[in-house]
Amino acid sequence: MKWRIDPDLTLPLHQQVEKIIRTLVEKPEYQSGLMFPKEVDIANELGIARNTVRTAIAKLVQEGILVRKKGVGTMVVRKKLLTRLDHWFSFTKEMEEKGRKIINYRLEVKLVKAPPELAEIFHIKPDTRVVEITRLRGDEEKPLLLSISWFHPRTKVQIEQDFTRPLYKVLEEENNVYVTLSREDISAIAATNDLAENLQIKPGDPILTRNRTVYSSDGQIVEYNQVFYRGDGISYSVEIGR
Repeated sequence: MKWRIDPDLTLPLHQQVEKIIRTLVEKPEYQSGLMFPKEVDIANELGIARNTVRTAIAKLVQEGILVRKKGVGTMVVRKKLLTRLDHWFSFTKEMEEKGRKIINYRLEVKLVKAPPELAEIFHIKPDTRVVEITRLRGDEEKPLLLSISWFHPRTKVQIEQDFTRPLYKVLEEENNVYVTLSREDISAIAATNDLAENLQIKPGDPILTRNRTVYSSDGQIVEYNQVFYRGDGISYSVEIGR
């Protein structure tokens, strides 16, 4: 890095640092997945306090430009994969606004051993016990979706908590976990026999599937979630701020 802080500028120091870091973010090597420089290295290069750098990086994390991975480091978020959800409503709230009452057809909460794929996402040891929540939800006429969520052990989610309530309200009020960011992978698939039975459709019928990795306000992974939607009656939209 060949940057310096200009003491003659009227721009506050933390904003100068933020501007420099935004320039660094745009470099091709970091856009391609190279680990972002450590806070202490940036601070030493600029000759400023580490806390000032941390504040600037935290702002970019909040905006969904950077993501922190504990034990790994900070990375630039690939824009096509990670979106900031400025109006992140729960499914229950969305349906209530449309005048549709939501029913839990099935709710199961249990401790399970994390399979290798989930352990890799969470950066934990395979077979670590995590809370798994399965919810079959819909309106008064039929089930509309099957949702399966796993929670990182650091969230301290317990199987005794009341998950008949909106999930993210529970996390905020009982676990002091505030979710702000979601990485989404959405695709259409044909219903398997098990999914067809749960959603009361025919095997092979089209369904929408969504894999979601949810991050807290400090950039740590909170939840990994898989949802399977009936293709007739559910649309999925995301409002993205630029």
